[in-house]
Amino acid sequence: MGTLSTPVPAERKQPSHEASRVALVGVHGFGAHHLQNLERLQANGVVRLVAVADPNPPAPGALPPGTAVFSNLDELLAGTPALDLVIVATPIQTHAQLALATLPHADLYLEKPPVASLADFNRLQEASTAAGRSVQVGFQSLGSRALLAIEELLAAGEIGTLLGISASGRWVRDRAYYKRSRWAGKRSLDGIDVVDGVATNPLAHAIATALRIAGARTVDDLAAVETDLYRANDIESDDTSVIRIRTAAGLPITCALTLCAAESAEPYITLQGSDGTAVFHYTEDRLTVSSAAGTRETVYSRVDLTEDLLEHRRSTPGPVAPLLSPLTDSGAFMQVLEAIRTAESPALIPEEYVTWEGEGDAARAVINGIEDALERSTAAHATFSELGLPWARPAVDAGRPVLSLPDGGLPGGGGEPDASDLPGASAIETDQATVVLATLQSGEGLAARLSPRPYLHPVRTLAGVKVTDHLPADHPWHLGAGFALQDVNRSNFWGGKTYTHSAGRYEERQDHGRIIERSALSGAGLLEQELSWQAPDSTELLRERRTTGSRLVDRRTWQLELRTELTAVVDSSLGGPGSNGAPGSGYGGFFWRLPACTAAEVFTLEGRGEPAVHGSASPWLAWTADFPEGPATLVFAAPDEAQDPWFVRMADYPAVGSALAWERPVELAAGDSLVRTLTVWIVDAKLSPAEVAELAASRDSAGG
Repeated sequence: MGTLSTPVPAERKQPSHEASRVALVGVHGFGAHHLQNLERLQANGVVRLVAVADPNPPAPGALPPGTAVFSNLDELLAGTPALDLVIVATPIQTHAQLALATLPHADLYLEKPPVASLADFNRLQEASTAAGRSVQVGFQSLGSRALLAIEELLAAGEIGTLLGISASGRWVRDRAYYKRSRWAGKRSLDGIDVVDGVATNPLAHAIATALRIAGARTVDDLAAVETDLYRANDIESDDTSVIRIRTAAGLPITCALTLCAAESAEPYITLQGSDGTAVFHYTEDRLTVSSAAGTRETVYSRVDLTEDLLEHRRSTPGPVAPLLSPLTDSGAFMQVLEAIRTAESPALIPEEYVTWEGEGDAARAVINGIEDALERSTAAHATFSELGLPWARPAVDAGRPVLSLPDGGLPGGGGEPDASDLPGASAIETDQATVVLATLQSGEGLAARLSPRPYLHPVRTLAGVKVTDHLPADHPWHLGAGFALQDVNRSNFWGGKTYTHSAGRYEERQDHGRIIERSALSGAGLLEQELSWQAPDSTELLRERRTTGSRLVDRRTWQLELRTELTAVVDSSLGGPGSNGAPGSGYGGFFWRLPACTAAEVFTLEGRGEPAVHGSASPWLAWTADFPEGPATLVFAAPDEAQDPWFVRMADYPAVGSALAWERPVELAAGDSLVRTLTVWIVDAKLSPAEVAELAASRDSAGG
């Protein structure tokens, strides 16, 4: 990987025209940065800082000689004639009032966010148009020359078709950060909107930059904005959030942001293309492009937005140089801010999920596992709620409990447990907590690229150990336990990239189908679903009758049975990567994604370890491991109908599948059906091979 670095242009020579007369409102906080920049520009003869306004005067010697000092903007405007430009770098809730007062007198540089409500934004637009003034908004990242390079690489198709954009930001802020002013961390102050949250102030550039890359500038450029807001700190606003946006053109943008990370990292924007990716670290102006041609990294220079506004002013009369961050182009960002402003108040994350590091005002909140949560969110374009994080609000479609124990819980110690079926839609009662054995997720709200479909997650042991995972960052289309195929008549019902014979590789294609529940019937220990497998154009390819059942075996073991009957609506070819020519990648059919675990072992009756069991046909396969909540074993029995090869992954990620089309597709004529039945024992212990064999034999002796 090479690095090309373009140096920042040298200082401009002293212009022949008169320096612009500039005033600065707010000299502390970010105003101090503007002071330094104005000193540089004044030394270069570009501007003259004639006045500043701040109720807290600057320190002696902090200003260039001859700069007038006022306590407020009204006094400054009354005492300073012929101003060319006013820079406003004050608290968010003051922006609207100060901007409106400035526009009759001068052009305006307004720090981000421009104002605290969409109504004020509209008022400000009208006022700037009426006054004939230019307004630049201080999204400094929009001055990066990398943005033009990104526009060019997208136009050239270097990473193929743009499928989605994500923004990830994880910073650290301590208690002192929220004590620095009365307005810090507030949604409103004295009845005035502030909206000082992670997405609207400290990491607002992440959203503004993602919107600019997507070509979303105005309110009309956005079709929808969803918010999922949280706080670990004792504040009103959000310090940890997911903002999910859909542009009018249908492009998804997901921004996952926190100020409660274990350590700060440079925020970045990811462009997901059909043939590659581009990652833009906007604070460093660093762009990394990865495609079939290889990987390249370039560091770009940045145009100072104050200079850009001054150049814009000097270009009149004559062809006007467009501003890099004009007020009108902040409309899309203001639509996002408005969604945050009007959203339900951020939910407080329970203290058991937060670790405090440091003492006193230096103490900072760290949300446990937040880094993984951000990665999962951006990879799957999912909210924290949809990920099912333990501290998140329940999702709108939070799933429904489908398998559980009888009322009264586990059998008492006086005798053998009752092996009767478990009734659905009730909860396990253990000595510690209420636990549901299995929850059915509809998958309806998932991104199209994940091939939305019903699945079981979480599935738990009797003691509450979670043994499924969903939406993992490495393969966000891995969805708990269920059935899926990557190729049904060239429709992908698995998610992610598709492996094709013609290309001989995985390709990003917009070929994802979805599986829709038509009806469901729940009874004691039994769930029966009627499902429809639909191609991207909504053509029905398969109908499925899926049956999910359960049985209590003993005090540490329960048995899950999954049966699918697939009926072809049209002549159908059921395949996947293996049948399309990818050696050893015959996944498709039954699939179980496990959560991260340690000390894992996988074995069958004949072999042990991933190389030995992957691709083998054995009557059963066992996975033992230590999971975050405790040890467990999963024993998978081969289908009654056929001993399909086992698909196993341990080194890359933890998963087990029973491969329906390992090397060749299954052909079904219209009206023909295929049946597969899988049994899984879920045990609160790490079983030995002998114990597993005994458990598997009990199924045979019980007649299946």
